[in-house]
Amino acid sequence: MKYDLVVVGGGPAGLAAAIEAKKNGVDSILVIERAKELGGILQQCIHNGFGLHEFKEELTGPEYAQRFIEQLKEQNIEYKLDTMVLEVSPEKIVQAINSEDGYMIIQAKAVVLTMGCRERTRGAIAIPGDRPAGVFTAGAAQRYINMEGFMVGKRVVILGSGDIGLIMARRLTLEGAKVLAVAELMPFSGGLMRNIVQCLEDYDIPLYLSHTVIDIIGKDRVEKVIIAKVDENKKPIPGTEIEYECDTLLLSVGLIPENDISRATGIEMDRRTNGPVVNELMETNIPGIFAAGNVVHVHDLVDFVSGESRKAGAAAARYIKNEIQNGEYINLKNGNGIVYTVPQKVRVENIEKSLEVFMRVNRIFKEVKLEVRAGDEILLSTKKNHMAPGEMERILISKKKLEALNGKDIIFEIVEGKQIISCDSYDSCTIVPVGGDK
Repeated sequence: MKYDLVVVGGGPAGLAAAIEAKKNGVDSILVIERAKELGGILQQCIHNGFGLHEFKEELTGPEYAQRFIEQLKEQNIEYKLDTMVLEVSPEKIVQAINSEDGYMIIQAKAVVLTMGCRERTRGAIAIPGDRPAGVFTAGAAQRYINMEGFMVGKRVVILGSGDIGLIMARRLTLEGAKVLAVAELMPFSGGLMRNIVQCLEDYDIPLYLSHTVIDIIGKDRVEKVIIAKVDENKKPIPGTEIEYECDTLLLSVGLIPENDISRATGIEMDRRTNGPVVNELMETNIPGIFAAGNVVHVHDLVDFVSGESRKAGAAAARYIKNEIQNGEYINLKNGNGIVYTVPQKVRVENIEKSLEVFMRVNRIFKEVKLEVRAGDEILLSTKKNHMAPGEMERILISKKKLEALNGKDIIFEIVEGKQIISCDSYDSCTIVPVGGDK
């Protein structure tokens, strides 16, 4: 089999990339999806809040996915479901298998990797205690309730305050369960502020920051969960235990970009994002292999996934048509308070009007100044009232400014303001100046 473009993954990222590549003149496209339906995780996200940036209206996850599925079909883009990609070689040879076609070897001119991400499990974080039934990842519980029609429990404790966990706190409450508490190891939530308000505060569900589960008790089914406060080294503090009688524990303890294929291909990885290192075109270090969406870094809004993936799809089309310019790379680096930047390196020649940079901070900041500089030159300085790890930041830098850098590295940094060091709750936090100690 031969295709100009193979897209690995049929979720929101893969759909957007394939559609954009088709709009940019690539006719021979194959989308490969391992699930039985297109749309990825969105199919189980029946709550609204999607599409505000992309479609200027509020949609549910399945509605958002359906918009792109319909576009894919209108463009007559070929796709294979229930198909597992086994390997992608640096030469863009894709090996895949399914029950209908059997083992396939597909030669592509370009590949876009859009495999999304997976949840951390109990084993990944080593929670002590018994091993009864009733311990679920938040995403698994979401699928059981929203797609399979099974209720996972009646009295629930949630560990981790990522967006999926927060949304499931509300979902379980609406289905008649009692959510007793949400415990978060970090001194800040990993979710969006709007989800903390709409999913916890609106339903009087307590959020315990700097707390974790220290024991699970139960023979056949979960009977009790014990949480405790942790110190600055994330170690439980004796005497702070809180015991809950419950039948279910949900884990919302982080997402991991799905990059087994990327690593096997030899793609350079960024240990900060657990995703590929990409350039201004979302291209990896292997020419012609692109990556976009949650496989690169975990996004908080699917609208940003779609926008980033369109960029990868258009760039893949440029690669196929041999329209990409080679030039010297400028490196993007994170300074004080910044966890990572995406992309990690850029060539000015391939930027049209401005460079879009996504980043996350490493703690909660209040009334701060974010500075972007190259050497002594300040490219951008902006004030932010609130920055948090659960909320991705987006910065635009004009091409004109980049052209004047002469190859200097760009540094993103929090230079002044206040930072939150520790919290028991959102009403009780230790706040110090940026750069100060507790």
